[in-house]
Amino acid sequence: MNAIATARFGFEPTPLAGCWLVQRRPIADARGFFARLYCAEEFAAIGLAGPPVQINHSYSRHAGTVRGLHFQHPPHHETKIVSCPAGRIFDVAVDLRRGSPTFLQWFGAELSAENQRSLVVPPGFAHGFQTLVDDSQTLYAVTAPYSGAAEDGVNPFDAAVGVAWPLAATEVSPRDAQRAALDRASYSGIAWPPRDRP
Repeated sequence: MNAIATARFGFEPTPLAGCWLVQRRPIADARGFFARLYCAEEFAAIGLAGPPVQINHSYSRHAGTVRGLHFQHPPHHETKIVSCPAGRIFDVAVDLRRGSPTFLQWFGAELSAENQRSLVVPPGFAHGFQTLVDDSQTLYAVTAPYSGAAEDGVNPFDAAVGVAWPLAATEVSPRDAQRAALDRASYSGIAWPPRDRP
């Protein structure tokens, strides 16, 4: 799929189908700039179905902090639009869709306040990031409400996935660090496409 341009965004496909790198196009003047983080009409160009229903905000004090890799099982699957309004992060999406030609492959990109980029992480993917500088903030606009019963994750250091985090990890939650490693020979991933959703 080729890149798509709209009035306020440039959409660049990644090697993982459905995962897009978004280039925002700020309007700047002597005061600073104005930029859209999301526009339903323009995001429809990449097939985004349904508007965000939650916007989550995280703050990480230290460079090297790793959060993720998280996802929600169907029927609570979600698309995430991830942005970094302060600091810099290395944002990662991992394809967990059963039968996908890129199953267990990952894509990563730097997002920052300076580069004005977002990552669209589609349903059926795990998502996580690492902070590249202190005092980094992340916004996630998600298309499904959080469901604790549907939440799951992949160990961010799992060799079966092999994410190449840019920095040595300085902080990671015990829950994420203690997730069991995947058995690549037997792990079948998320059934896709799902049969239904609420």
